[in-house]
Amino acid sequence: MYLEKIQKANDIKNLTEEELFELADEIRDFLIEKISKTGGHLASNLGVVELTMAMHLNFQLPEDKMIWDVGHQSYTHKLLTGRREGFDDLRKYGGMSGFPKRKESDCDAFDTGHSSTSISAGLGYVRARDILEENYHVLSVIGDGSLTGGMAYEALNNAATLKTNFIIVLNDNNMSISENVGGMSHYLDGLRTAEAYTDLKNAVEMAIGSFPVGGEKLVRHIKRTKSSIKQLFVPGMFFEDMGIKYLGPVDGHNIKALNRAFKEAKRVKGPVLLHVLTKKGKGYFPAEENPARFHGTGPFDVATGEPLSSGGKDTYTDVFSKVMTDLGRRDEKLVAITAAMEDGTGLAEFHKRYPKRFFDVGIAEGHAVTFAAGLAAAGMHPVFAVYSSFLQRGYDQMIHDVCLQKLPVTFAVDRAGLVGSDGETHQGLFDLSYLSEIPNMTVMSPKNKWELADMVRFAVELGAPAAVRYPRGTAYDGFKEYRKPIEYGKSEAVFEEEDIVLFSVGHMFETAVKVREVLKETGYSCSLVNARFVKPIDEAMIELAAKEHRLLVTIEENVCSGGYGETVLEFVHRKRLDVRVLPVALPDDYIEHGSVDVLRREVMLDADSIATRIITEYISQ
Repeated sequence: MYLEKIQKANDIKNLTEEELFELADEIRDFLIEKISKTGGHLASNLGVVELTMAMHLNFQLPEDKMIWDVGHQSYTHKLLTGRREGFDDLRKYGGMSGFPKRKESDCDAFDTGHSSTSISAGLGYVRARDILEENYHVLSVIGDGSLTGGMAYEALNNAATLKTNFIIVLNDNNMSISENVGGMSHYLDGLRTAEAYTDLKNAVEMAIGSFPVGGEKLVRHIKRTKSSIKQLFVPGMFFEDMGIKYLGPVDGHNIKALNRAFKEAKRVKGPVLLHVLTKKGKGYFPAEENPARFHGTGPFDVATGEPLSSGGKDTYTDVFSKVMTDLGRRDEKLVAITAAMEDGTGLAEFHKRYPKRFFDVGIAEGHAVTFAAGLAAAGMHPVFAVYSSFLQRGYDQMIHDVCLQKLPVTFAVDRAGLVGSDGETHQGLFDLSYLSEIPNMTVMSPKNKWELADMVRFAVELGAPAAVRYPRGTAYDGFKEYRKPIEYGKSEAVFEEEDIVLFSVGHMFETAVKVREVLKETGYSCSLVNARFVKPIDEAMIELAAKEHRLLVTIEENVCSGGYGETVLEFVHRKRLDVRVLPVALPDDYIEHGSVDVLRREVMLDADSIATRIITEYISQ
């Protein structure tokens, strides 16, 4: 087994050419076996096996710097840097991350998790290298899907002024998570089919170079000039027109071809983009046929590709999908927007039924927000469905383009709170804080699946900026009988007793019910309020609760700073209400990967831990 010979970085260079082919097969088999048990990002990693091997063959780690855009395709990189044993605990609490982590290995040059960042980070390394007069190579790997993000173009524009080597590897698999969209996708389609140009270019260069007098000099001149052969046969030549040397396209599964391309790229005195063609999911038929399904997968049966546990119950995303489809039938002005996450956000069915009112803008959340603002200003009812951690990238646009104008844009904030195995870059820990501080924004969070449906409808009909925040995973279907109509800024009293009152935010309601049961068993009287609105808070309900209880507890899955609990605490102090407030929230910190249940126990946001804190606080009064 050649994979066993890879114990540390650069060991791959000891293998023969024949052994490298065997290693590629072993890596794919290894990844399929391990990810079928732990879950993880399979399709993207199967697609970059040979590309990663070629990078490790042509560069020296950790001296040279490899920066992975998003980073979910770095599994082969981890294998080639001696982390094979870590795959047994991949994405588990305390185990190996599914993304590059500087604290995990000195071969991981930069922590990543979001899209379109690698060129900017790589350029920073290059400038630092040159200032410090150091000598190493910098490679930024970016997928074609990530080129739909504007930050990548800002970095390309900046990199074009370089006079020293900087290698940008464009991993082109014609697929981000959902199918790529937009002008860059069409442009790359043209480059992928430019074999005629490549063949003709080589033939012309060979013919001119064979001239008995001045042939080689003429070839060099043609290569230098802006109006070169390439300009004649590939319209636009976007990258070269920017001042970035373009190489390719190269077969990303041909190690020999990749080796030649990297050798040429290393010689360029300036920025160079190496265009590599790969196949997402390569080597595993189910992933090749359905790369989106295997982008981020749970455990599955290797023989069939089918998930080991399908659950069966609706997720919050499923509920949102059904409501959007129903609203689309009733409201011809309703439009849906996604940032390259059609399936993940539950908009596939809406797209199927109402294709003219569905928009995938690519990995461009900031643009999506302002695009939605334009739609709203023109009289439409836009709903932008987006993961909590990705909405952070549209923060400025929410402030200036939506809320400043009080435009009726609905934000369906999926994957809020702890999401688990993807770790720090994907946890939705900050949305209640950053959304609540924006003037004119209304923020809601449902206690169960029924309330999610009601809140989405309410938000669309509100006629003002509104965010509905809900988590990943199976939707809580308890307390269906408590379905009082949504009233702006009003919470819902579920149980009314004395001593202690719990104000639960959104999906923490299920946990709050368990906390109340523990308190009741211990002998405490306990009320329970479903907050519903995080902004505005229900001041009247808080004042009433303060009169009838000694301790008011807020429970939310958001960082403490700027969250619901702090807002309630400020209100109680400002009004000088005679009640003690205990905000229960996540620590103001980044929370690593692991299952949600394990993470809640670790941060003391599980029912038993919360009940213990409440009893301790109550007794200490």
